[in-house]
Amino acid sequence: MFEIKPWNPETFRQQTRRSTLIIAVTFIALAMALSTLAVMVFGEPGGDNFRYNLGGVIAAVVVSAALMKFKFWSQPWMAAAVYGWQLKRSLMSVTNVMHQVTDAVQAGNPSAMKLLRFYHLGLAQMHQLDGNTSSLSQMVHEMDQHKANMEAQGLETEQSRLNPEWIAVVKAKA
Repeated sequence: MFEIKPWNPETFRQQTRRSTLIIAVTFIALAMALSTLAVMVFGEPGGDNFRYNLGGVIAAVVVSAALMKFKFWSQPWMAAAVYGWQLKRSLMSVTNVMHQVTDAVQAGNPSAMKLLRFYHLGLAQMHQLDGNTSSLSQMVHEMDQHKANMEAQGLETEQSRLNPEWIAVVKAKA
């Protein structure tokens, strides 16, 4: 279950730039080292060693992916990037059923209303973290109107957790 947590946008962007730089430098170093090693072991002096260079780069992609999954993902310097990835995945899970969500919201379904509120809050945070305030300003009216509708029905408007049951309910009603 994903939960929206407060992040300072400047700190978030600084940390994600740092983690991106670390990953890029790691990949470049691996690609250069593995390509050089492949050419040294299998290549021919003065010959066409393109396939060995390419093999080294492909091996670097595989090793980098393994490092990401098994080593880097849990590191503190990756926290902002991991959070951003999880936020976007959670929003995408709602986007994938958005036509069903909007139909259920219009029908007054409480689960759909909570799901849409989570989506609005998550999308607002994503735009803030990415520094995309123009897109956020376009959504404010829709978000405020939906919040007022929830308040009128007596529903809690602080929906900072994505409950997978809400998605299941919306899919089942479609």
